[in-house]
Amino acid sequence: MGTLITGSVLAGIVVLVIRSMVRAKKAGKSLQCGCDCKSCNRHCG
Repeated sequence: MGTLITGSVLAGIVVLVIRSMVRAKKAGKSLQCGCDCKSCNRHCG
């Protein structure tokens, strides 16, 4: 039972991190440097 709870919590955290990364990318921010891509001198993906 403890393994199931721990796995669920970990899966939830992973989902939140991925959602945050997707939102940042849609907002025009780089996933590598965390800054605005306009000021990265085209080093952003």
